[in-house]
Parts: sequence; structure tokens; C-alpha cells
Amino acid sequence: MQDIWKALIGLSAGMAIFLYSIKMTSSSLESIAGNKMKDVLGKLTGNRIVGVGVGAGVTALIQSSTATTVMVIGFVNAGMMNLHQALWIIMGANIGTNITSQLIAFDVGALAPIVALVGAFFCILSKDKKLKILGEIVTGIGFIFLSMNMMTESMEPLSQLPKIKEIFASINNPILGILTGILFVFVIQSSAGGLGVLQAMAMSSAGADLISLEQAMFIIFGLNIGTCFHALLAAIGGSRNAMRAALMHLIFNVFGTTLFSLLSLFLPVAKMVAWLSPNDLARQFANMHLVFNVVATIVLLPLGDIIVKIVNLILPEKSSEQEGKLYLKYLNPNMLAKDMHLGTPILIKALSNEIGRMLIMAGKNVKRSIESVIDNSEEIQREIDATEEYIDYLNKEISYYISHIMVFDLEEDDAVTMSAMFKITGNIERMGDHAVNIAGYANKLEEKGLKLSEKAQAEVRNMVNIADEGYKTLVTTKPSAIHIKMAKIEQKIDDMTDDYREHQLERLKDGVCSGDACVIYSEMLTDFERLGDHMLNVAEAAAEAGLKTFGPDELAASEAEIKKAALGAKA
Repeated sequence: MQDIWKALIGLSAGMAIFLYSIKMTSSSLESIAGNKMKDVLGKLTGNRIVGVGVGAGVTALIQSSTATTVMVIGFVNAGMMNLHQALWIIMGANIGTNITSQLIAFDVGALAPIVALVGAFFCILSKDKKLKILGEIVTGIGFIFLSMNMMTESMEPLSQLPKIKEIFASINNPILGILTGILFVFVIQSSAGGLGVLQAMAMSSAGADLISLEQAMFIIFGLNIGTCFHALLAAIGGSRNAMRAALMHLIFNVFGTTLFSLLSLFLPVAKMVAWLSPNDLARQFANMHLVFNVVATIVLLPLGDIIVKIVNLILPEKSSEQEGKLYLKYLNPNMLAKDMHLGTPILIKALSNEIGRMLIMAGKNVKRSIESVIDNSEEIQREIDATEEYIDYLNKEISYYISHIMVFDLEEDDAVTMSAMFKITGNIERMGDHAVNIAGYANKLEEKGLKLSEKAQAEVRNMVNIADEGYKTLVTTKPSAIHIKMAKIEQKIDDMTDDYREHQLERLKDGVCSGDACVIYSEMLTDFERLGDHMLNVAEAAAEAGLKTFGPDELAASEAEIKKAALGAKA
């Protein structure tokens, strides 16, 4: 009995070290290659073969399909990747994750302590940050093999117990094996850990008598399904597309499991895979995992459009969004968690897209408010008020995310970008305030029964055009030219304001306009001039940080959101 307890403790310790080693190795690899890999992912084209290759390559480098999948969900949520691109990378990630199990199958137990010791020396003695991280990677790999030795040795006495043999003998049908694999991932929170335990059993002298490839393959299929729940948890609270990306991951593995389970009824799948390495059970387990993912990818690769349609049917647009509820489109609280594997480029892009929505709404409100001075209506005022509420909401939420991201350990350039975004958001919010002020002057004119002269109305139309030109410049112009273009527009606004004040005095002297109308018009000119200042501030901050354009593709979407918000306000 004492030997059994000793074996159980050894097995538990080995599994703990194994899981920690995988996490440490993955985190260290990601810290070295992560940002570059995320850049590669972000610039990916729609080519499915390239997508699978990139997904496999990134996962092989950072040794975690979960990390890759979560990164992909972050890209989708930030609007940097569509569902088709996400699907190709997820397929590739499932292939790339097989590197760990293939390495484990090598029996290098004698070298493991030396590898771990060399890595530890780098960690302890090196002052260079990159060398320290490299040491963590080497140490992690060494500990992976050491932990495998611990688990293998612990399996020896356990595998001889009649009760243990009885338990594994009971896993004699596909459904039970799959459920066992899913449950295993839930318990230890790692599909790689589950496969590692199976391989440790295979490496023990009695492993072949304890579990066969025919039994293990269904557990392996279940491990693949179980690992999908990490991605599903990461997508909770995100955009609809982020949830769809996580669902595609689940569909891929469920399909693969169904396909192989059916094939096993008609073909000797286990024997065919065992033929690749007839005398190495641990390698057979690794090969089964690899064959599963490669075959599932080959079969599903041409069916990408169908999978995307399926997830769109399962997860249609939220009714709350259709009803005009205020919401963030690209940001969600999960993105602030460090274990989300999201790099600063993803966060910056998500923030930029949200700021783009806010800027477009403010620009539309400015144009609408100036137009209301000539043609006012309850509907226009309702849309202006609803949009201003949306702008204030976005300002509050975006500022919250920026302030929380700035406490991260940011590179200098990223810190400058975050500071610029904070400045941009504040200035856009002030643009919205001035739009509301101008709309208020329209109400004052209507309440007092006043109307601007034809010449003043013509000047107002010029204001509409120049304000519209300014906001479209902010939305579509590249950083290298945005400051110069916006400075010219701001100067036009200043010149127009000066000229219109002189014209106003002339009309007042000639008796063309009343004193009350002149006062209201003068206040409107002040707001108009300050609008130009805030637009220039946005352009200066965007140019300073080198921000990319906020995206003209948001124009139609934001206009629709404004109308939905107005309908919600009316209700």
C-alpha cells in the first residue's frame, strides 16, 4: 500500500511539473516570437493554404494551440481578421500542436537533467533578458522530459494493480473513450498534458498491457474536443464574430472525432497508424494525434465557406445590437487579461476601430447639427441626442481600456500610441459637445421664431461642407499626410469664422438680421471655430503616434448604428 501511495504522489508530482513546464516553455517562446508571430497573423491574406501553414508554424514556435486560437479570437474581435482567415489558422494550429507529443515520444530521459541544468544556468547567471528567456525555454524542455520520466516510473507499480487494469479495460467503446478525454482536459486544463500522461503510460514497461492504441485513440479524440473549451471561454463577452471563431474550433474537432469514429467501424485505423511505428507505443499515440488533425484539415479545407455559414446560422446577430443598444464592437473585458495571449498590436487595432466608430459618429453629428440650423426637426434633434449619448458611452469605455492597458509593461512606441489615443478620444468627445451646442442654437432660433438671412444660411452651408471635409480627412487620410491636410482645413475654418463675423456685423448695420439672431449666430461661429481646433488636435495626435486610418469601411455601419440608437431613444 505504501508503494502505491508513493507511486500516486510521484505521478501527481510528475504531472504538475509537466504541466508547469509546458506553460513555462510556451510563455517564454511566445515572449520571444509572440509579437512577430502576431504581426504575421495580422497581415495574413485570405489564402487558405498559407493560413494553415502560418497557423501550424506559429503554434509550433510557441508550443500552444490554445494560445494561437485565443490570439486568433482576439484578432477577429479586433476586426483584424475575418472568419475565413481565422478558420485556416485554427486548422493549422491543430497540426502545429503535435510537435510537443512528437518530441515527448523521444526517449531522452538520460539527457533531460543536463538540458534542464544548462537552461537553469542561463536563467540564474545571465543578465541579458533574451538569454534569460532562452534559458527558461531550455529549462522548460528539460523539465518536460524529467517529468515524463517521473510519470513513467510511477506508472510501473500502478499499472500492475487489478483495479487500474479493470478501469482501463472498461474503456472499451468509442463514446466512453471520447468522454474520458474531454473530462481529462477539464480536470487538468491541458490537452497536451492528457496526451503526455497517455504517452507516459505507454513508456512504462507494462504500458502496452494497460492501454492499447485502439483504446487510446478515442481518448485522444476527446482531448481534442476538450481543448476547445479554452477558446470558448476566451470568446465569452467578445464580439459575435469572436464567438463564431471559437465555435469553428469546436466544429473542426467534433467533425474530426465523428469522422475517425465512423472510419474505425469500417477500417483498421489503429493498425494503419501503428504501422508507422510498430514497436513504439508512445510514438503511435503521437502519430494518431497528428493523423487526426492532418486528415480533418484536408477534408474540411475545401468546406470553409460552409463552416462559416453554419456558425453564422448558429450565432446570428444579437437582438440587443439590432435594437440599437449601446455596445463595444471590438473591445471586451477578456482582452485585458494577461492570459489571453493578446499582444499590444491587437489591442491598439481594437482601440483604433472603436475610436473610428466614435469619430464617425461625432463627424456625422457635427454635420447634422449645422444643417439643423437651417432645417430643424424633432427627428434630427432626436438623432443628435442619441448619437451624443453613444459618443459619451464610447468615450467612457475607450478611456477605461486605455487607462488599464497603460499599466501593462509597454514598449516606448506603444506607450506613445496609447497616450495619443487618450488625447484623440478626449478631442472627439469635445467635437460631440460642440455639435450638441450648435444643435441647441437651432432650437433657440426656432423657439424665438427667428431665422437666419439667406446670406447667413449660405455661410452655414459652407460650414457643413468644410466640417464634413475635415472629418472625412480624419477618417481616411494616412498618418504621413493627415496633419498637413487637417492644418489647411483648420486654417480655412479660422478664416471663414473671421470673414463670417465681419459679414455678420455688416448685416447687423444694414438691418438685414435681428440682434437676437446675431447673438445666436455669433455663439455658433465660436463653436464652429473650436470644432476646427479639436479636429486638428486629433490629426496631430494621430500623426505623432503614426496611427493608421480609422477606416472608411466603418462609415455605413456607424450610420446604421446611429439610426438604431435613435430608434431606441424614440421607443
